[in-house]
Formats: sequence, structure tokens, C-alpha cells
Amino acid sequence: MVELGFRISANIGVDVVVVERPMVLRRPDDFINSKRRKYGDGVGMYRTHLFGSPSIIACFPSINKFVFRSDANFILKWPNIDLMGSTSLVAVHGKAHTRLRSFVINAINRPDALRRITEMVQPRMVAALESWAQKGRLKMYDEAKKVTFENIGKLFVSFEPGPLLETMDKLFYGLLGGVRAQPFNFPGTAYHHAIQVIKCRKKLDAIFRVELEKKKKKKNENGVETTNDLMDGLMQIEDEEGKRLSDQEVVDNIVSFVVAGYESTAVASMWALYYLAKYPNVLEKLREENMAIRKKKKGDYITSEDVSKLKYTNKVVEETIRMANIAAISFRLATQEVEYEGYKIPKNWKVILWLRYLHTDPENFDDPTCFNPDRWNKPARPGSYQVFGTGARTCPGNTLSRLQIALFLHHLSLGYKWELKESGCKDYLSFTSKTGLMGLRSSISGNYSIAGY
Repeated sequence: MVELGFRISANIGVDVVVVERPMVLRRPDDFINSKRRKYGDGVGMYRTHLFGSPSIIACFPSINKFVFRSDANFILKWPNIDLMGSTSLVAVHGKAHTRLRSFVINAINRPDALRRITEMVQPRMVAALESWAQKGRLKMYDEAKKVTFENIGKLFVSFEPGPLLETMDKLFYGLLGGVRAQPFNFPGTAYHHAIQVIKCRKKLDAIFRVELEKKKKKKNENGVETTNDLMDGLMQIEDEEGKRLSDQEVVDNIVSFVVAGYESTAVASMWALYYLAKYPNVLEKLREENMAIRKKKKGDYITSEDVSKLKYTNKVVEETIRMANIAAISFRLATQEVEYEGYKIPKNWKVILWLRYLHTDPENFDDPTCFNPDRWNKPARPGSYQVFGTGARTCPGNTLSRLQIALFLHHLSLGYKWELKESGCKDYLSFTSKTGLMGLRSSISGNYSIAGY
């Protein structure tokens, strides 16, 4: 066997290394690809040192599939998992993971659950679009995140919009920045900020524990559940021996579900607006399909069954998710030394699955930086589309995320028009509705990058 090469000017065991020739490139894909060609061409992976640990960067579908399907050899291990909770779905393994995952899938993916979710989230979406049309210039990412967070808060813990949710949003923002950060604990780094936000995590725990105690009290008084949200369900889970989750397990999982659920959907919604402004032909086809289904409806809202019939809309959703790369990387840890095509991956090394590479590689998608929903007229090349992962660790909320984006596109395309306008180094959208005109600022210059930009 041979070790994966990546020449560095310092020992592989130190935390900070200097590569031979530093490069500044516009797209992260170019940087990763240059290293892959130089040190891992043929197998699609190379070694480096990231997140305080010797690591393997994996790019090709074949190596990603090998890792995803080898749960015993490569366990899910985010860099700073302590920020999410040691008993959360992303941290547990084996039977504990199977039990939690099964419940979450049933809670949000069953047909009756999808009907309820579809009915619940649309009023806030419609209200948000109407408010955007009246405010003037907006920071789109913040606005998309706000409405998504309100819907997630209602679905997961029956929280209503207000000061409490606004406070929680700020607390979650700090946690999210540290989950995938380099573990450099000094002022100015994301990890240092997240460490400071450990206090905020304790505040989140306190908020959720208050709600949990309220639910227990109401059930003891009435003998029945007064709400029907994800926290209620977590409180009722039982294993084969009739044992239920502890209060801390319930809180840890609510925190991890919120982090996973609302950020990705908000980012995808933001980029959907941007790409539809850049590709008016796509918007026109989207609008035609949604107008056709609206003519058949009596009320203002559609159903989950209607969404399943919106074939082109769902292609726009898939293309938005692919381009937005809402989960650009995934982390695994080698539990033992593993051989792959003559190369050895040492025990306790991180394996970083560069999923973004799959979605921007012209070998997998023709003209990958072009927003083209029609590419989904046929299935993607096997293993080339893994935005939600695959195998036992496939994101259980992928259907929920797709549903919310499709509903957003439905109401957006029916009642609003917008166009992209440049202003210096920023991009703005001039957004027109039945009630007037607004300038809609997209956070393209923020912390979230997209393939090709």
C-alpha cells in the first residue's frame, strides 16, 4: 500500500502547516481540484491537515460511496460536535442513532405529516413576501432565514414569532459558525466565537427546558397532548425496554434539528431568487406551471399532493440545491486503518467528503455552473449527487427542505417579479409585486459561496 501524498513544509502532526506554493483562487473548487490533480489524481483523494487533525480530502463519487457505505469503518464526526450536544442525532451511533432517525423520518416524512407541514408553513411565507414588497431594500439572506426559522420554530417546538424567537436566532447563529470551524481558539476566529457562545447554548438549553416542563405539566393536568410538534414526539419515544429519552437528549436533538433544518433551507431560498433573476426563461416556465395549478384551486394555498405534481418546479428545486451546495462537505473519522485501491487511510484520520466537488465537476454535470433545471429530465450519474448524503446517514430532513423550497417558489412565482441590478460590488434585486416596488439585496458577498461565484 502507498500513503496519499501531499507535500508540506512542516511535520504532518502539527496544527498549522504551510503548503509548498500558496495560491489565491476565486473558487474553492479550483483550489481543491488543483491539489487533487497534483496529489490524488486517479483515486480522487489526497491527504492534508485540517481542523486540527491529519485528514483525507475525498472528491470522486467512488471514494465517497465507499466511505458513506462503510459506517463501521468511517463514523460521522463533525469537528466541534460538543456544540451540538453529545446525545444528538449527529453524535450518536448504532441502535441509538437508528431509533432517533426512525422517529424523525416518521414525524416529518409521512404523508399526513407532510400535509400538516404544508398547511402550516404557507401563511408565513405569503405574509413574508407581502412584507418584503413594503419594506424597501432588504438583506435577502436575513429575510429568508427569518421566515424559515419561524416555521421551524412552530414545527419543532410550537413557538410563535416574537422576541423569544429573535433571541434564539442570534444564539443559533453563534453555534452554527463554530460547528465546522478550525479549532483555533483566539479572538477573531469562528471557533473562538462559538466557544464564547457556549454560554448561549446554555441559554438555549434553559429556553427549551422551560418549554419541556410546560409540556409535562399540561399533559399531567389534562392527560392528553395539547400540541403536536417534534419535541412532543421526542418526549414519547420508547426503546424496546420502554425507556424514554432523558430531558437532555430531547434538548440536544431539538438544537441539532434546528441547526440542520433552517440554515440550509434559507440559503437555498436566497439563491433561488438570485438564479431566477439571472435566468428569466426558467422563471417563465416556473410561473406557467404554478399558474396552471393555481387555476384549479379555490383557496390561496396548495397541498403536498399538489407539490408532487409540480414537475418543473421540483426540477428547479433540485437545481437550486445543487448550485447552492447547502452541505458542501461531510465529515467522517476512520475507526481503523482502511485500504482503498492500494492506498491506506490511517486510523483516527478525518475523511472530509468534498460533496461540492461532485456537483461542480463537468464529468458529472454538463456546464455545471449553468443553472439548468432541464438537466433533471434524466437522473444524475450514480453517486454524483449527494447533497443530503447517502446511506444510513442520509439527512432525514431532505424531504422537508425540498417541500419548503417548492412552496416558496410557488408563491414567489405567482405574485412577484424582480430583476437583478448591479450597484458597485453588490448585487440588488428590484422586486415588484401587486403592492409596489422594493429593492431586494442579496447577500452574495456574505459568508456563503456558490459554485461559479
